This record gives sequence, structure tokens and C-alpha cells, in this order.
Amino acid sequence: MQIFKLNNVYGKLRYHDLPGRGIPLLFLHGMGCASSCDYPHVASDRALRDRHRILVDLLGSGFSDRPIEFGYTINDHAKTIAALIKGLGYNKVHLVGHSMGGSIAIVTANLCSSKIGCLVLSEPNLDPGGGIFSRPISMQSEEEYAARGHEKAVQRALKQGNDVWASSLSLSLPVAIHREAVSLVKGSVPSWREQLTTLTMPRTVLFGEHSLPDPDTDRLLKIGVKVRIIPKSGHSMALENPGGLAQVINSSLT
Repeated sequence: MQIFKLNNVYGKLRYHDLPGRGIPLLFLHGMGCASSCDYPHVASDRALRDRHRILVDLLGSGFSDRPIEFGYTINDHAKTIAALIKGLGYNKVHLVGHSMGGSIAIVTANLCSSKIGCLVLSEPNLDPGGGIFSRPISMQSEEEYAARGHEKAVQRALKQGNDVWASSLSLSLPVAIHREAVSLVKGSVPSWREQLTTLTMPRTVLFGEHSLPDPDTDRLLKIGVKVRIIPKSGHSMALENPGGLAQVINSSLT
């Protein structure tokens, strides 16, 4: 695992750098997840294993540092990823972002658009309001969530059969999860949807078959964003069908 020291008080990002050809693919995970957990099977699939792949754990998650003073908003995370891209010195990277990581990828692409080759987003947060996981978390105070809510969320995920997500969530910094949830519910001005609309690089949004129907499958096509469906999966497509996800990511890159 590699280490990237951020040029501020926030500490270090840690990531897997898997060598290969061409423009690197930089993977960004969702809330309570970690790229080091979610993406190894995707990145090692034969569809992608010859490509250069970078699996980043966001601050507060996985193996990266957990600074309490960091804001953990979508914009805050995007700034650290933009710094990572600049610090690694690549002319271009492809960004692959899931859920919250998709929102972070959109903001990152706006911060350093000349460095982004393609944008591939799996069921990203595009509008304020959050989702079924972030909304109930954001309704608690930060102190309440850190003291009691975080463990309850982990136990709830276990009861629902989301064992892998529960494990990643349990290792995440509680205040990071709360601040991320609040950021997702609050949204952004301009919205992540509006920012996605103005970007000019090739953009593809992926949906799990079990997440359909979704009105965005039509709305995104109208603004020039490609839409692809991952079979035999829902929102957690990296875990449910890693091979199918890898194939569609590969075919989405130009």
C-alpha cells in the first residue's frame, strides 16, 4: 500500500497502486466503504487487470488517516483527491466513483478538468436529500451519532445482510460518516447534477439492474451522459457483480 502525504494538517491518504498500461483508473468508494475493500475483485478482473489501477481510501475510511479536524464534506474530499492527482504527476486519470464517491468524482473533475480522461459513476448522488443510509444518520447530532448511532448503524447493516459494508463502516471514523451524511443531504450549489452537465469529458453513469426503474436512465441521456446497466446487481454492484462491473467500466473508457 502506498502513502500520499497531504500538504496540510490532515494527514495521509493510502492507496493500492496496481501497475498496468495506459491512463490510470482512480477508484473512489462510497460512504462507509473503502476502495481497498470494495474494488480488488473489480480491479483484478481480466477486463481491467492489464490497466493501471489506483484504489484510494478516502480520509476517515479504510487505511487512510482519520483526522478529527477534517470537514469530510464532498468538497473537502474532492480537494484531497485533486491534490493526490496533482501529486502523483499523471497527465490524465480516469475517475471511477460509486455513490458518494461519484459525487466526489464530479467535484474533482470540475477542480482539475484537464487531468480527467473519462468519468465513470455508479449510481452517484446527483441531488440534495441523501439516500436511505445517509438521511437517518444526518438527522442525529454529530455527538449522538458518534456515541450511539454509529454502532447502531453497523448492527442494522449486519441484520440486513450487508456484512461487508458493516465491516467497512465499523472501521470508519464515526464523525466522518456523520459529516459525509450531512453533506450528502445538504447537497451543493451548483448541484452535482448541474456540475455533471457542464463537464465536457466522456461521462458514463452505471445502474444496477435491481435498482431499476430509475428516471435518471432517461434524464441523463438527454444531457449527453451515457447510461449502462450492470446485470445481476443493485447499488452494491462492486460486491454483487464485480466481473460485470469491470467489463462495463472497461468498455466505457475511450
